[in-house]
Order: sequence, then C-alpha cells, then structure tokens
Amino acid sequence: MAFKMSTQKSSGKISEVTIGTGEKAIKIGGENVLPFYSFDGETGNVQKVGIEINDIYPESWIDCYKEMYKDVANDPAAWAKYVQDNTEADFVCLRFVGADPNADDKSPEECAEVAKKVADAIDLPLVVAGCGVAEKDGKVFAKVSEALEGKNILILSAVEDNYKEVGAAAGLAYGQKVGAESAVDINLAKQMNVLLTQLGVKSENIVMNVGCSAVGYGYEYVASTMDRIRLAAFNQNDKQLQIPIVTPVSFEVGHVKEAIATEADQPEWGCNEERSIAMEISTATGVLVGGSDAVILRHPESVKTIKSFISELA
Repeated sequence: MAFKMSTQKSSGKISEVTIGTGEKAIKIGGENVLPFYSFDGETGNVQKVGIEINDIYPESWIDCYKEMYKDVANDPAAWAKYVQDNTEADFVCLRFVGADPNADDKSPEECAEVAKKVADAIDLPLVVAGCGVAEKDGKVFAKVSEALEGKNILILSAVEDNYKEVGAAAGLAYGQKVGAESAVDINLAKQMNVLLTQLGVKSENIVMNVGCSAVGYGYEYVASTMDRIRLAAFNQNDKQLQIPIVTPVSFEVGHVKEAIATEADQPEWGCNEERSIAMEISTATGVLVGGSDAVILRHPESVKTIKSFISELA
C-alpha cells in the first residue's frame, strides 16, 4: 500500500501585513499552518529578519559590537545605511534609547528628526521602537508617525498605558502599522488587539509583540504562550489572534550575563562575541519555530545564520 501523508487542516489564517514601500517593502504573515509546516498547508510569507540600531551611541553594548559599528554608531542615518549595504537584513529597527527620561531625555521633535533622516537614508522598511517608558513613547511615536507619513513604518509598540495615543496617531491619523505589545500572556495579547481594533485600527495594520526572553531565562513561558496563541488562531479560528508576530530578540539577549560578560570576568565561558551570537541565534530559532513572523537581532552573523535557517526550512 502506498504511503499517504496525513495532514492537519486549520480553519484560521494569519493576516498579511505590509511594512515599507517600494521594491524593498516586506510582507509578513499569511500562513494557515504552524511555522514551517508546509506539509499541512500554506506557510504564508517567509519570515523576516531585521537589525537593531540606536538613536544614540550604544554605550551599553559589548565592545565587539561597538567596534563593528564604530564608524557609524554616532550617526543613526549612516548606521542604517551601513546595515542596508553590508548585511542581509530585511529591515532596520531604530530604537530610541536616547528618549528615555533617565538617559538623554531627547524630545519627541528631536526623535522625529532623527527618524526622518534614517528613513530618507535607506530603502529598507523601518521599524521604530521606543525607550520603554510608556508616557514618553506615546509622545515620541506620535511625532515620528507624523514625520514619516507615507513611509508605512511599523511602530513597536503600543502598550495598555499609551495605546490610545499611539493607535490614534500611528494607526489612524498617519497610516502606519502598529505593534501591540503584551507581556508573555495570551489573554493580554488578545486584549491589546481588541483595544486597538475597538479604537478603529484595522487588524491588517496591527502586528503583535507578545514578549520574549533570552533562552535560559524563563523561555518556556514564551514558548507556551506562542503555542497557545497560534493554536487558538488556527484551530479555534480566533480572529483577534490571527495577527503576525514580531519579536525583538536583541532587546532581551543584549543584557543577559551569558551574552555580555567579558572574558576577563568569565574566562571559562570563552569569547563573549561568540556567546552573544549564539544566544541571539538560539533565541531567534526558538521564537521562529514557535510562531514569530519576524525577529530583530544585532549581529550580522546572527542575521546570516537565521536567514539560512529560515531558507532551509521554508
């Protein structure tokens, strides 16, 4: 008897979201099966990989990163152009570390000016992340969304404390894509999507940032949350969870001891650049097989490896 492959059909499908404009624009989502399950159905758009840059010199980054970007790290526009010309990144993530009230406390207007210069310097799609202070991020995202109207950027991310301001400016007034951020919990993820859609933001203009942790740091919660979100989207046809996921891996890996401890402090651990790359790759592969449609990394070698990983499985 000939072998007949069994398949598991899903009733739900992830929405497709476009970020950027022109030939370099990317599409994420569109799948109706679990990640890389091409034997079960349509896998949608190939997962994308971006590189994080900062609006200010990345003083907290490990030395090898600062050395790698030493010629451009003081100029975000030049840094973004370097990423476009010298890496395999599908998009650039500009993170406004300098907007933090406890750091440089850059004004929303200053941030918008930087974002405009970065967007004008590259053809790649742009993702904009904040400093993590909800009130300040809301103001920054509103100004950046206005300054980059027509660029179709992704604002990462709106949270419960600022979703009205971010959703109204980015998603409604200026036609940008909006990231809905939650803290590794399926109910919180769904709630953020509901809040944004009730505000008037269309589901096809929303992506989810459901939270992340570096491998070894409670990652099992990330894995189980992503599994529950994707299974609810596919098997329960939960439309409020049928939204692509973007995961900023570098935001988490970039501060854990195993990735950043120097060889002088931990000689038995070996080269910290190699450790950092390994942590990025391990975490990124985990979230990609769990359901993420795009990941954000720092090291070009991490990007290269993850792109190869995706290509082999897609």
